[in-house]
Amino acid sequence: MGLNFGYGTITDKQEAIKLIRKAYELGVCLFDTAEVYGPFTNEEVLGEAIAPIRNDVVIATKFGFNINNNAMTVLNSKPEHIRKAVEGSLKRLKVETIDLLYQHRVDPEVPIEEVAGTVKDLIHEGKVKYFGLSEAGINTIRRAHAVQPISALQSEYSLWWREPEELIIPALEELGIGLVPFSPLGKGFLTGKIDENTTFDANDFRSTVPRLSKENIKANLVFVDFIKKVAVRKSATPAQIALAWLNAQKPWIVPIPGTTKIHRLEENIASTTVEFTGKELQEIETEASKINVTGARYSEGSAKLIDR
Repeated sequence: MGLNFGYGTITDKQEAIKLIRKAYELGVCLFDTAEVYGPFTNEEVLGEAIAPIRNDVVIATKFGFNINNNAMTVLNSKPEHIRKAVEGSLKRLKVETIDLLYQHRVDPEVPIEEVAGTVKDLIHEGKVKYFGLSEAGINTIRRAHAVQPISALQSEYSLWWREPEELIIPALEELGIGLVPFSPLGKGFLTGKIDENTTFDANDFRSTVPRLSKENIKANLVFVDFIKKVAVRKSATPAQIALAWLNAQKPWIVPIPGTTKIHRLEENIASTTVEFTGKELQEIETEASKINVTGARYSEGSAKLIDR
């Protein structure tokens, strides 16, 4: 996402392709995109980057918004719109089949059974392999799963946002659905590179995140200080600790950290070498539970898109 969308910057196309191919060389085989990233340009970049390695990677993309004048507007998961979105994604990604197709956000105006049924038809037609949801609540997950088995749920989950542990993760385990956490580094906060002096560009979506307001950053730095202490003990970086913690939760949890820099890519991938003992995980749990995180994770407008 960050290569073309969300942060108010656009990575040079050739540099973006170089980064994606470097990720593959280092063992990354799942690449996540969406038609709204750009919009459209992120899929185009990814399509060009993976062309020589298409059979060795898994591509995930998403539908679910109207896109007018190069901006996403309202939710739209009507069957005809899903089909139109998929045809566009296939063309931009230069693939014959989308490996994992997510509904980007649940559309309350369209029964989830219709959405799942449409994707089921696309699977039968060979245009899609697997079905996923994003930020969906338990009832929606169960209803969709009854029509077309869901392979993955993409939702926010990190040391900094633990709500999925209450209801979502147990339900996913019961149903055999994988969890793909986005913002596993807390939108960059858990890297330790953000403090109360950090300013976000007006076009950077983080400028609208209450949890990352100047006042809340200052209050939440105690959480980063805690992660830094763990990092020192494990001879790792804070980012690696955050990612390694996620990897230690369940074997079917696959975080998707994003970056625009090769050295950060290498840092993130190295998190897979960090392992915790049961005692260490319990210590992290105990210390983290003592810290109150300040601020909501979404602005009021964005929060309305979250299914409950």
